[in-house]
Amino acid sequence: MAKKKLSIIVTRRLPDAIETRMMELFDAKLNIEDKPFTRADLIEAVKTADVLVPTVTDAIDAGILSHANPDLRLIANFGAGVDHIDLASARQRRITVTNTPGVLTEDTADMTLALMLAVPRRVLEGAQELEAGNWSGWAPTHMLGTRIYGKRLGIVGMGRIGTAVAKRAKAFGLSIHYHNRRRLPDAVEEALEATYWESLDQMLMRMDIVSMNCPHTPATFHLLSARRLALLQPHAYVINTSRGEVIDENALIRLLKYQKIGGAGLDVYENAPEVNPELLKLPNVVALPHMGSATQESRQEMGEKVIINIKTFSDGHTPPDRVVEDL
Repeated sequence: MAKKKLSIIVTRRLPDAIETRMMELFDAKLNIEDKPFTRADLIEAVKTADVLVPTVTDAIDAGILSHANPDLRLIANFGAGVDHIDLASARQRRITVTNTPGVLTEDTADMTLALMLAVPRRVLEGAQELEAGNWSGWAPTHMLGTRIYGKRLGIVGMGRIGTAVAKRAKAFGLSIHYHNRRRLPDAVEEALEATYWESLDQMLMRMDIVSMNCPHTPATFHLLSARRLALLQPHAYVINTSRGEVIDENALIRLLKYQKIGGAGLDVYENAPEVNPELLKLPNVVALPHMGSATQESRQEMGEKVIINIKTFSDGHTPPDRVVEDL
């Protein structure tokens, strides 16, 4: 007798090849219209599914998990971050949570460097001037930006992505500095010619560019607080491709508005998908719609990891990307 296929519910549209494979392997319910699940939709999903496949925009809290049916034993997240899932509640209900780490590293690091170049060199401003038909030709003092070569880059969070950013930035001639919960091994520091700062405050005071590459946790909420933002030099730039919640966005806007810092390159926002309209008005800001990992390759690899995690779990083994709650 054939083994019954797992019932899985996918909350958003995934690449065609991934959805096709899911249909082959599982009893999969897909979101063909790609309409974001409401809270009510998520509650209905956990009531019926054996496996839920959410994305980073699906807030799965204790209230939603309280409706989970006894057969829901796996939440296979499509994304690396899991701050949108109540891990403690999932653990109490013996629901395994997996994610898709690693595959986003290079793409997010690329986007970080793109913003690091775009903001100081006023790339967006230049493109907008050209599109508006306001360019009258080259001039010695026209659209002057700031060179990044030789500047000090402070990386906040030196995990996979932070390290990938450091490697790219070093090739562009930046001096690498970092703050992290744990200091990197000597060999890694030497290869990157990186300077470790135990004190985040002390590092921020001395940097020309600050790149936020840490996850969102209770400990990192508003890590770049109003007080810490005020430590930045007037010419400093802030780049964030991690999570919007790690920066006090209102404080950042005030500094940008009154030109207390040089500018910001943002791919994430504190209240996404809502973006403070004040940010979009500022000429010294390049704002993107969470595009850091948006490549065909990463989405395909993420989907493949989700499938491997589900298949491994269904075969009675520990999924390779099981999230272990940091108790």
